[in-house]
Amino acid sequence: MHPLDGIKVIAIEQAVAAPFCTSRLADAGAEVIKIERPEGDFARGYDDVARGQSSYFVWLNRGKVSRTLDLTSAGGRAALECLLAGADVLVQNLKPGALARLGFPFERLARDFPRLITCSISGYGEHGPMAGHKAYDLLVQAESGLCSITGGPSEPARVGISLVDIATGATAQSAILEALIRRGTTGQGANISISMFDVMADWLTVPLLNHEGGKSPKRVGLAHPSIAPYGVFHAKDGAQILLSVQSDREWAKLCSVFLEQPELAGDPRFASNLARVANRTETDAAVAAGFAQMTGDEAIATLLRADVAVARVNDMADLAVHPHLRRVRIDTPNGPVSYPAPAPLWDDDARVYGPVPALKPQES
Repeated sequence: MHPLDGIKVIAIEQAVAAPFCTSRLADAGAEVIKIERPEGDFARGYDDVARGQSSYFVWLNRGKVSRTLDLTSAGGRAALECLLAGADVLVQNLKPGALARLGFPFERLARDFPRLITCSISGYGEHGPMAGHKAYDLLVQAESGLCSITGGPSEPARVGISLVDIATGATAQSAILEALIRRGTTGQGANISISMFDVMADWLTVPLLNHEGGKSPKRVGLAHPSIAPYGVFHAKDGAQILLSVQSDREWAKLCSVFLEQPELAGDPRFASNLARVANRTETDAAVAAGFAQMTGDEAIATLLRADVAVARVNDMADLAVHPHLRRVRIDTPNGPVSYPAPAPLWDDDARVYGPVPALKPQES
């Protein structure tokens, strides 16, 4: 038994955010029927690096069944209505108002399918001044202000993955699970609306509060705006090592074991995190001097002995062979693809991940 065995999900979805959500529901045992346009989810064409298929599509559509419907036709709409009659969840990321224009307004869904949980994903929600705007991941990264605190001092930058889409999909998944729990008690369905902008605004609470508190965050690259030392340092062999000191106790250990200067722990310039941030240049210089005496391997070994958090600054080539990386093999129309395993590990639920569906001919 998987947690969502017996749950049927209809997914009128494309791109990343909604497919991320429904792929996780499929992982948990739900039957996910993905409704694709006759030309298919446009994410199928994002790239061709996974055995000639899109990496996005292969990642986010395992375990689903694809049905090709033209929802602008009477036959397509009738087929959707039949699917909804037996569904527990509807996930859709059409443009706001599009579902209603197809003949399925939320009021009708609530009346005809009172146990149905509907989750609508959009850029800016169903209402508000920007509700009609198109929204993709990078656009919302920019609009929300995320880009303004990402990158180095010279210019804003995009987060290197589709962070907004992934965060929105994860938020949708958790909201659907909450609605399923409530329905198990009350029998009541739900109509959930999740906007990408709202998700990012929520995640940006700390930098926003810092701004409103008079300390507007600046771009600091691989450093932390309010913690020091927390950033990248270079060992004498050129290795880039990132360390993080989260407490004055850890700072004292760093000074004693790594820097071999225990007196720095009590120096007024460095004795508290507020002091270290105010004197960041001097703080970082002291730590950099310690790194200059060691190779990368020596520095990591010493930092681990000091119980200081540390990481190598790796790239994708390093991740591909990382000893801690868990992988799964997923069947696709073009053969198996290996990629990182989903994070949850269940002691009593050995997960088997379903194949990625091929695009089928349009149904008549």
